[in-house]
Amino acid sequence: MTQSLVDADLFRTLLRHQASTVTVVTAAGTPPVGFTATSFTSVSLAPPLVSFCLSHGASSWPTVAVADHVAVHLLGQRQQALARTFATSGIDRFAASPTWQVGPHGVPVLDGTLAWFVCRVVERVAAGDHAVVLAEPLVAQRGDDGTPLLYHNGRYATLAVA
Repeated sequence: MTQSLVDADLFRTLLRHQASTVTVVTAAGTPPVGFTATSFTSVSLAPPLVSFCLSHGASSWPTVAVADHVAVHLLGQRQQALARTFATSGIDRFAASPTWQVGPHGVPVLDGTLAWFVCRVVERVAAGDHAVVLAEPLVAQRGDDGTPLLYHNGRYATLAVA
């Protein structure tokens, strides 16, 4: 039996069946940058490490490629508009979302999220047309209690809590 490589369209279609946490990653710059990411995951507890992926073609990549620090924000179910804003190309995402402030290490921190981490970028690993960014949380804050925002089958979703 011959195995064939999975093409990009099939791969994308199959991955729609995976539910992912929705985050917004921000970095200081002139102007600051931010983007919606569903690739966020914890990597290690000792030392604490997290990761996210970003396309080399993304408008935020040039800033993230050289940033010493980033912030990762875990979004709640009521933050679909925020997720859409930071997923929209060609706009000033921070002007469209005025509820933010300059946080530790000069990184933009969004208000009202479930939690946020300001992290030191440890490594960027080339992975196809993306980079896997490994980062060490330095400062973290728990925000609003609530249900996380998820992304599944091409749309935002939430957990049904029993």
